[in-house]
Amino acid sequence: MNNMHSKIQRWSRVFFPVGFLWLCIAQSGLAYDGKLAHYERVSGISGNLSSIGSDTLANMMTLWAEDFQRIYPRVNIQIQASGSSTAPPALIESTAQFGPMSRKMRQSEKAAFERQFGYPPTEIRVAIDALGIFVHQDNPIKGLDFIQLDAIFSATLRCGALKPINRWEDLGIKARWATHQIQLFGRNSVSGTYGYFKNNALCDGDFKVNVNEQPGSASVVQGISASVNGIGYSGVGYQMSGVKLLSISKEGTDYIEPTTDNITSGKYPLARFLYIYINKPPTAKLKPLEAEFIRYMLSANGQKRVEQDGYIALSERFVLQELSKLDLH
Repeated sequence: MNNMHSKIQRWSRVFFPVGFLWLCIAQSGLAYDGKLAHYERVSGISGNLSSIGSDTLANMMTLWAEDFQRIYPRVNIQIQASGSSTAPPALIESTAQFGPMSRKMRQSEKAAFERQFGYPPTEIRVAIDALGIFVHQDNPIKGLDFIQLDAIFSATLRCGALKPINRWEDLGIKARWATHQIQLFGRNSVSGTYGYFKNNALCDGDFKVNVNEQPGSASVVQGISASVNGIGYSGVGYQMSGVKLLSISKEGTDYIEPTTDNITSGKYPLARFLYIYINKPPTAKLKPLEAEFIRYMLSANGQKRVEQDGYIALSERFVLQELSKLDLH
């Protein structure tokens, strides 16, 4: 293990006017390139940071942490990726400064935070993700609509299906393996990915009891690659050999591919923001270490890492909105 990784401890459950804009950027330690600002080092940054939350964001947080520690060798960062539901308690108990979540914080979670501190947590959009529907590479199916997805994954059929789909032959697949039970893969209930798919693709219905719940996004896709009759949902950035990523539609056969253009335009129906929540008193400025890490994440450098990790970088408009919210201009 190299020196950089020795500083990063990861666990998982298995483990404006143009002139004003230029002034803001100059004061923030960022240099503007016409789109996103490139990060520039400032002096006096050292200390410890802790992140507890989403598995979906685990690799991205690690990439950001590695980069940040190269810039600031006197910074140590710990990353624990056990699921989005672990982020709010960590912020409430002050065991982490950053709570990555692949879904919005629930009202009950916000209320618990506000009871503790007297103000709500601060939400930061850091990337755009899309959930993909993965099948084995030998599966000839071209696409699925939401009614079919609900019939495959849900026991409650709230999206309009008249009966469940239990075998690929129910969808017209002609193969010997298509007569066997579909093998379902998904995330566990602490995952924001689980909650997002349940709310959006299953019309807030209940999953079938035979879904193979996985502790991580990568393990969902790996399971499908080893099961010719498998299907599952995971972030599109987890695509690997042995699986096929399907196009999907809200209804009918007008399937939408999960391309960058379709995701950022809103055409692809299973796209979402990824978030980091922090504890910021409304009238207080962020501590320099926390502020610089956020500036790095939202810089051109940090958003390049987003794309390298298989997700969609934020546009300049979104980045400026987040920086303004945090008084980081």
